[in-house]
Amino acid sequence: MRCKVCRTPFTKLSISHKTCSPECALEFVAREKAKKARAEGRKRLTELKTRSQWMKEAQAAFNRYIRFRDAGKPCICCGMPLEGGAVGGSFDCGHYRSVGSAPHLRFDDRNAHGQRKQCNRWGSGRAVDYRLGLIARIGIEQVESLEADNEVRKYTIQELKEIKQKYNSLAKELSGAKHEQSTLAS
Repeated sequence: MRCKVCRTPFTKLSISHKTCSPECALEFVAREKAKKARAEGRKRLTELKTRSQWMKEAQAAFNRYIRFRDAGKPCICCGMPLEGGAVGGSFDCGHYRSVGSAPHLRFDDRNAHGQRKQCNRWGSGRAVDYRLGLIARIGIEQVESLEADNEVRKYTIQELKEIKQKYNSLAKELSGAKHEQSTLAS
């Protein structure tokens, strides 16, 4: 058995024996107290988060999922390939009905697709081209359903936590699958 502090080998005398000396035991206790204090601090900060902060985190998780889901597909607007590129990548999670004009659709998978930054940010979303690409991907019935959906939704903090958790786990699954595919291709 190795000491939890200095990593030197020692003979364990009981189940609770974790260190090789009293000095290491004091250091171990101090580290454990600091770890517990950090965990309590994180818990308190989480409890103090506002609905707005949860909304931003849920949106970031959703956008990340959409970018993983659509990686390797063409841009919904112009049909050019979506490439990862440098930090932040070269494509966004573009919304057909913008988050500003239709906030109730911000977490609707049908409303969000991989879109080159040139199209999304500098091309003002290219709504007409987006609609044509969207019809090709999900069909006219779904597009018309999105366009007709004007039901106001106000997300609770609990719903936002669940949305964040759902899309983080979906993104993690996709990133693992994409990593697996790239490893097999190599």
